[in-house]
Amino acid sequence: MTRRKLIYYYLISFFCSIGQNITAQDQRIADSLVEIFKADTLEGVARLELLNQLSFNEINDFDKKLDYAEKLITIAKQEKQIRYQYHGYYLKGDAKQFVGDLQHALIAYFKSAEIAKNEQLIAAEGNAYGAIADIYTMTDNHNNAMLYYDKAITTLRRTKDSVSLGVFIMNAGDALLTNKKYDSAIIYFKESGALFDKIKYDIGKAYNLGNIGMAYANTGQGDLAESNINNAIRILLESEDYYHISVYLMAMADIYLEKEQHQTAIDYTQRSLTIAEQYGLKEQIVDAHKKLAELYQIDGNPITSYIHYKDYIKYRDELNNIEIVQKLADERTKFEVSQKQNEVDLAELREENQRNIAIGTAIALFLIGLLTVGLYRRSNFIRKTKQIFELERDLSDKLLLNILPEETATELKTCGKVKAKKYDTVTVLFTDFKGFTSYSENLSPEALVETIGFYFSKFDDIIEKHGLEKIKTIGDGYMCAGGLHGNTINHANRMILAAFEIAAFVKQTKDDVTASELTFDIRIGINTGPVVAGVVGNKKFAYDIWGDTVNVASRMESMSEPGRINISENTYHLVCKDFDCVPRGEIQMKNHGMMQMFYVIGIKTLPRNKNLVSI
Repeated sequence: MTRRKLIYYYLISFFCSIGQNITAQDQRIADSLVEIFKADTLEGVARLELLNQLSFNEINDFDKKLDYAEKLITIAKQEKQIRYQYHGYYLKGDAKQFVGDLQHALIAYFKSAEIAKNEQLIAAEGNAYGAIADIYTMTDNHNNAMLYYDKAITTLRRTKDSVSLGVFIMNAGDALLTNKKYDSAIIYFKESGALFDKIKYDIGKAYNLGNIGMAYANTGQGDLAESNINNAIRILLESEDYYHISVYLMAMADIYLEKEQHQTAIDYTQRSLTIAEQYGLKEQIVDAHKKLAELYQIDGNPITSYIHYKDYIKYRDELNNIEIVQKLADERTKFEVSQKQNEVDLAELREENQRNIAIGTAIALFLIGLLTVGLYRRSNFIRKTKQIFELERDLSDKLLLNILPEETATELKTCGKVKAKKYDTVTVLFTDFKGFTSYSENLSPEALVETIGFYFSKFDDIIEKHGLEKIKTIGDGYMCAGGLHGNTINHANRMILAAFEIAAFVKQTKDDVTASELTFDIRIGINTGPVVAGVVGNKKFAYDIWGDTVNVASRMESMSEPGRINISENTYHLVCKDFDCVPRGEIQMKNHGMMQMFYVIGIKTLPRNKNLVSI
C-alpha cells in the first residue's frame, strides 16, 4: 500500500447522502450482524440495509465484502431500490480496490456515480467522483485524478457533507504531494485541516497533519514537519491506527537523516519496525529494514547494516532457496557450454581423420596404422563425451530434485512448465526457534548460516524418513507438508511422528554439553486442510503451497509453547485415535475468530494402530 492511499482506506462516509450517521468501518458490527444474515428472516429495505452494513463494515475478509455487495446489487435491482444499487456498486468498488483489482473497482465506482447523478443524490455523486479520483491516483494518472478530485470537491461544496469534502480536498493535496507540487499541496492541506478542526474529526485531522508534515519536510522546513508529524502520531496512537503510525515514524526518520542526526533517525526507524512486526505490516517491515541498513552503513556499523539488509531481501523476495536455484542455473549454463565445446572438438577430430586418410592413400601400411589409431581415439573420445553429458545431466537432475518434488520436476522437464494442483487434505507443519533473533545478533553471517544448517539438515532427514515434503525455510522457520503427490496414506500421523523426532532432536542438542551454545527451544504447529500447490517463477523458480490451511498452521506454531506440538481441531480428528492429546480450549486467533487447539503429548500404547508406522 503506497502512502498516497492512506486516507481512502479509512475515510468512507457516503452514508450521509441518505441521512444516515457518518461512521467509520467497524469489523465488530459486521461480526455482530452475521447471525442475523444467516437466519434470513429480513425482507425488503431491512434486508438491503443489512447487506449494506455487512459489506461496509467487513474489513477482514474481502471476498465476503464483495459477496455482500454483489447480493445487495442483485436484490436492489429486483426490488427496484435505486439508492441501494448505488451503495452496492460503491461497496463493490471498495472490495475490488482492497484486493488490488483497480480496473473493476473503477468500473464499479463509475456505475455508482452514474446512478447517483441520475437520482440527484448530490453527496453520493461527489463521493463516487472522489473514489474514482483515488483510483486514478493509485495508477499514477495524475491528470485524471485531479480532474475528478475537482469534480468531487465542487459537487460536495453544494452539500453539508463536511467530512467527505475534507477527505477529498486532503486526497487531492496528497496527489499533488506525490507529484512534488509541495506549495499547492500545502494549500489543500490547510483547507482540509480547517474543515476537520471545525467538525472535530480527529482521525481526519491526524492524517492531514501527517501529510502536511511530509510536505514541509520536502520543502526543507524540518521543524514544522517534525511538529506536524508528531501531532499526527499522538492522535493515531489514541485510535490505535498502527499502519499510519509506522508510515509517519519513517517520515520522521527521513527528517532527522536530512539533519544528519543519524542515531535519532535510527531510533524512529526502529520504532516503525517494531510496530510493523507487531502488527504484521509487511510493506513497512521491508521499508524499515532497508532504511536501517542504509542508516547503519552511514553510521559506520557494517555488521548491523548487513543483518538488516539480509532481512530486507528476505521480506522483499517471496522466492525462497534462491542460492540453490542459482546454482542449478549456473550448472545448466556449464552444461550448455560443454555441449558447444564437444561439437567443436568433434569437428576438429573429423578434419584430422580426413588428413590421415589423404596421407594414407600414398602409404597403405601406414594408413592402416593411422586409421586404427584414429578410430580408437575417436571411439574413446565419444565414450568420454557421453560420460560428460550423462554426468552433467545427472547433476542438473539432482539439483532440480533438491528444489522440486520428483513428480513436479519430471513435469517441468517434460512440459517446460508446471500446472498448479489442488489437494483436498494436506497436513502442514511450521517450526520456529524461540530466542533465535537475539542469539543471531551476536553471530557472524558464516556462523549464523552454519547454525541454521545444523538444525535444518537434521529436519530434512527426519521428514524424508517419514515420507513428507519439505516446502521451504524462512529465516529460522521451517515448513513441510504431508499428503502431496499421491503420498496420502496416514499423512497426519506421519507428521506427528516427525514433529516428535524434531522436538526430541532439538532438546537433545540443547542438553548436550558439547553443543551448549545451541541453546534453543522450538515451537511446532500443525494444521490439516485443503491447499493449492505449484511452482512460482520462470527462472529462479520455487515449489510452494498456498491457502488458509497454511495460514492456520503458521498460527498454530506462533500460538504454541516451547517444546510442545500444537495442533488444530482438523488435525486432532485425524490423529486422536493414535496419539494422546490435551485440549487447550477455544483460543482467539487473528482473522479466524475462536479456534480449538490441542497439545499432542504422546503415542497411545494400547491398542497400537498398525497404520501408525511411518512409510
